[in-house]
Amino acid sequence: MQYYSTRNKKDKFTFEQVFLNALAADGGLYIPESIPVWSQETIENMKDLSFQELSFEIFKVFTGSTFENEELASIINHSYSTFKIQEVVKSKVVDGISCVELFHGPTLAFKDVAMQVLGNMYQNLLNKSKNKMNLVTATSGDTGAAAIDALKSKPYLNIFVLHPEHKVSETQRRLMTSVADSNVFNIAIQGTFDDCQYLVKEMFNDTEFRNKIQMSGVNSINWARIVAQIVYYFYIYLKQSVFKRMIVSVPTGNFGDVYAGYVAKKMGLPIEKLIIASNHNNLLENCIATGLYKPSTVKPSISPSMDIQVASNFERIVFDICEHNDLRVKQLMQDLKEKKQFQLSDIELSNLQKYFLACSVSEEETKNTIAELHKAFNVILDPHSAIGFYALKKLVSFDNNYSYFCLETAHPCKFPDAIHDAIQMDPPVPNFVKEIFAKKEKFVVLKNDLDSLKKYIILKAS
Repeated sequence: MQYYSTRNKKDKFTFEQVFLNALAADGGLYIPESIPVWSQETIENMKDLSFQELSFEIFKVFTGSTFENEELASIINHSYSTFKIQEVVKSKVVDGISCVELFHGPTLAFKDVAMQVLGNMYQNLLNKSKNKMNLVTATSGDTGAAAIDALKSKPYLNIFVLHPEHKVSETQRRLMTSVADSNVFNIAIQGTFDDCQYLVKEMFNDTEFRNKIQMSGVNSINWARIVAQIVYYFYIYLKQSVFKRMIVSVPTGNFGDVYAGYVAKKMGLPIEKLIIASNHNNLLENCIATGLYKPSTVKPSISPSMDIQVASNFERIVFDICEHNDLRVKQLMQDLKEKKQFQLSDIELSNLQKYFLACSVSEEETKNTIAELHKAFNVILDPHSAIGFYALKKLVSFDNNYSYFCLETAHPCKFPDAIHDAIQMDPPVPNFVKEIFAKKEKFVVLKNDLDSLKKYIILKAS
């Protein structure tokens, strides 16, 4: 399988190039030349596969000849051996909705499902080449901890994680900053997540700097992250007692998780609709309603992983709804850079609305959902998952012809203040999380300044 950039279809790349580069040199995102389509029979014949076996089948499609079959199976099996449950993810039914628990990895967030695999892929490839790489990523809370856990102490790798100072939960921060490994560098940026993400993109776009430090990235712009997340859409479908078309609500920030669902649908999975659930930072809801993509000022919330106004992965869906017109995508992205917005055509907007519904949920609605579910079902959802749950209830008329899923993206203990405010009690906290509060934190605070950041990374990269 070959890949190209959303902004240039002429140049072709292998999976290994896409994986190690993360972001295309022209600023675009890598996507496959074509998405493979599986028949319903092929899909349903996989119903007895474990999560690990299903991961192998899906990764094998997208990785081409990068890994031998034995290597790929070993990478996947080793990656998921760190999870608290053998099945990796599981579901519980709450008021007619299957809540998909994606938080059983080492840092209690859905990001672990992909990040553990990425970490071991990097190790496999760099052990062969002996090249040193410096991975730079921005996090709104969960990506950073997942990346650090997956990459700490690995040879030939440094990991630099940018998080917005004072804008992630304390638990999220300490899961990153309590890691003392010498190849881990935590950087608190005096700004928002969008500022962090902008700084990372600007470094990627600086070819001289990028080459100088051998830079790569593990944000969801990395195609391998998308592939890993495709797996659990297939897995939850195949674990149904009766196969039904799916409606899936996805708590959404940077658009990677819901985009993975879109790719799963393109591959043949019978997903009727994907719901983009957001907080009051509802850039995507507005775009799906009007076609206008216009970032505004981020408003902090109790669901900080959604406090985003520039959803990086949205460019991948824009490429599809523009009928794979790379020149059109390039123009829209230029409009975003220069005019701070872009406008989809009527046809492009119609294409977008075929696949997605969108709903923003207020702080009060989020807390009320947490409280009501706890009272009625003795279940505690984290604020992001509660937003997904509320959006599904609000937008869909339930009937027996469909199965309904809400992705539960993080363990509630990562957001204790929001949970306590909603139900007047603290969420259960695993012992290993309690222990991080006694550890010394290791991070630096830097201004929202590209030159200062580059100087720091060059100093530490080796």
